[in-house]
Amino acid sequence: MPSLRAIGTFLVLALLGSIASAQQNWPSKPIRILVPFAAGGNTDSIARVTAESLARKLNTSVIVENRPGANGALAAEAVMRAPADGYTLFMATAPQMAILPQLTKTKYDPLKDFEPISIVASNVFALAVGPSSSAHSLSEFVATAKAQPGKVSYASAGNGSVSHLSMAMFAQRAQLDMVHITYKGGAPALADVMAGHMPAYFANVPEVLPHMGGNRVRVLAVSSSKRLPQLPTVPTVSEAGYAGFQSATWNGLSAPAQTPKTIVHRIASELAALAKEPNFVAKMENLGVQVVCNTPAEFAAQLREDIGIWGEAIKTSGAKLE
Repeated sequence: MPSLRAIGTFLVLALLGSIASAQQNWPSKPIRILVPFAAGGNTDSIARVTAESLARKLNTSVIVENRPGANGALAAEAVMRAPADGYTLFMATAPQMAILPQLTKTKYDPLKDFEPISIVASNVFALAVGPSSSAHSLSEFVATAKAQPGKVSYASAGNGSVSHLSMAMFAQRAQLDMVHITYKGGAPALADVMAGHMPAYFANVPEVLPHMGGNRVRVLAVSSSKRLPQLPTVPTVSEAGYAGFQSATWNGLSAPAQTPKTIVHRIASELAALAKEPNFVAKMENLGVQVVCNTPAEFAAQLREDIGIWGEAIKTSGAKLE
């Protein structure tokens, strides 16, 4: 009779062989991408363009599943608890991964509970004012705010939102004393700016692009390192006198921790190939975002950097979760 050690060795080898076979045959069933917001938003649109393109590359179905709630934490927790087999992915955004865990206690650790795959796309912010505003440049806006310390307000999509923290960072940089007014999301904040009820809003670029025509909103500057192709005449905040100022958010695919590296790198390589396809790039740019499709290591490094950046912004703003 074979010894217990021999039987144990056989079972281990059989298990390893089964795991290796599963990885080699991946994907053999549909893949889910969980989105932390409701259908119809920009993250949802990015996820659907990505899913459609990955399905073609991987020759399998890629399904987008919206899982809103708890500022995106519900989707993150669901992915964290999913089997680490490459069939459940998370269309993560900077707020869930770099901001929310610093504002409140979450059940997940963004650095330990996920395998970063690739930042699919990024988008920056636009300092928007209404058509009735007297400010036609960033310098004019700053001069107006400085002349009325503590009296000029700005809208945000909520306490601790990227729009809030971006304006808080800019106000500190420009030495402005402004009043923060929170809204339940970007749409009502932008609506009040366009109606002239609020002086300014550091908006997500995709939010303002549909309203640029017809003199409904005026963008004074963008928070990117260089001008955007969608807004070529709008200067960056850095160009407008605040060198080095940047603020951006991103949408990136992550998987549960311990997902096999072979699967992680397979998805990342397919995304890198998509970044070279004009049709994929055009669809993303039409959403107001820039294609990134970087490596897992680059995604991990960006996440660590962002945790530091937004942590400082949270301290500066005094943001608290509503």
